[in-house]
Amino acid sequence: MTEQQDLPNKLEIQRLYESYAPVFNEVLANIEAKLKASIKIASIPTFKTRIKSFTSYYKKILRQKPKEAAESKSLVTLTDMIGIRVICAFLEDLDIVEQQLVTYFNVKEIERKGAQQSFREFGYESVHVLIAIPEDCKPKKELDPPLPDEVVCEIQIRTILQDAWAEVEHELIYKSEFNPFDKPLRRKLASINASLTLADTIFQEIRDYQNRLQSELGTRRNTFYNKADDFTNKEFGLPQENRDLKASAAIYSPQNDLPYSKKSIDELVLSALHEHNLANFDKAIEIYTQIINSKPTPPPVVLGVIYKHRGMAYFAQSMYDKALEDFRASVADDPKGFRALYYEGIVCSVQDKNQEAIECFNKSLEIDAFQSHVYYRRALAYFNLGEYKKSLADIASAENLGLNDEEVKALKAKVLKKFDMGM
Repeated sequence: MTEQQDLPNKLEIQRLYESYAPVFNEVLANIEAKLKASIKIASIPTFKTRIKSFTSYYKKILRQKPKEAAESKSLVTLTDMIGIRVICAFLEDLDIVEQQLVTYFNVKEIERKGAQQSFREFGYESVHVLIAIPEDCKPKKELDPPLPDEVVCEIQIRTILQDAWAEVEHELIYKSEFNPFDKPLRRKLASINASLTLADTIFQEIRDYQNRLQSELGTRRNTFYNKADDFTNKEFGLPQENRDLKASAAIYSPQNDLPYSKKSIDELVLSALHEHNLANFDKAIEIYTQIINSKPTPPPVVLGVIYKHRGMAYFAQSMYDKALEDFRASVADDPKGFRALYYEGIVCSVQDKNQEAIECFNKSLEIDAFQSHVYYRRALAYFNLGEYKKSLADIASAENLGLNDEEVKALKAKVLKKFDMGM
């Protein structure tokens, strides 16, 4: 007769494990607060926290550490007793969060689950980071027995879709009896997993496109405003900046291997904006014109935007009549296009058509009354017409909305000087 093996005492293990529950909850709350203060990404992440249930804990120590569970009088530790999940919107966020964890925490281990799976497999993907419990997150009171040094916090980093898949997979496979020989079910699960993975990839591609587009748009818009400001600065005797348009252009490499005739509308827009920002205005106008002639859908919205961009390219070349024509075409296609109205007003101001400029600024402000620069531009037009009270009122509106740069101060000084002179 063989000697009976020592078996874990479940009740004793449960009593000890559950005695740490308040400590685990305190540590978990502290780490979550520290994470929220440390992790900074463009799309605000969601945090999920949990303390491993005793049932799950007991099953796992029987699988992984049965001898220690039977012999030890202290807490048998697992790496996932305390867990936090950081759920991000996009794939690019995963690396950013991981880098920030390495920066702000003592990282013990990083595991990339699912990274080595073939396309036929359906396990979830997730980055698991084990961190040591930070000193400022440990319990303030002395514990008896103390919190074991081996206790760590597992932080899982996933996208929204990866998290959704993991939750469903947990119910269908981990918690249920799943027949590994049921090929039709395996194919269905693999197909769903592939679809979610593809969706994550497409979401990221769209995000990348939007980021490039916004970067190009920001550079192009600043170039337009800078030229308009140069006219004002010259009038007020302010220094004009020496700008290198090519140096300030967004870093973007369009698909030059494709002829423009083969590119999608999205690719054409990025290519046109890029040429525009590099001060290759003729090429930009050529591409904008190609987009307009292709009659994109839905026509009013898309054409309104493209006419506005082409108008800005014409403005950069001092082709003011063509710029006005395009801005007006933009407004005709998109009557709510307050920026096109604003740009139209700027061109009128440059041409010394101040009354027409004021009418454009009025229409722009009727659509969006919170445009500080429009108030400033209208104040400048009123000043040029000798309507100093209206000019001063618009300066006050611009200042109330946070605009207080050198141009505003210079205009205000000129207006107040007129009042001092008795107008």
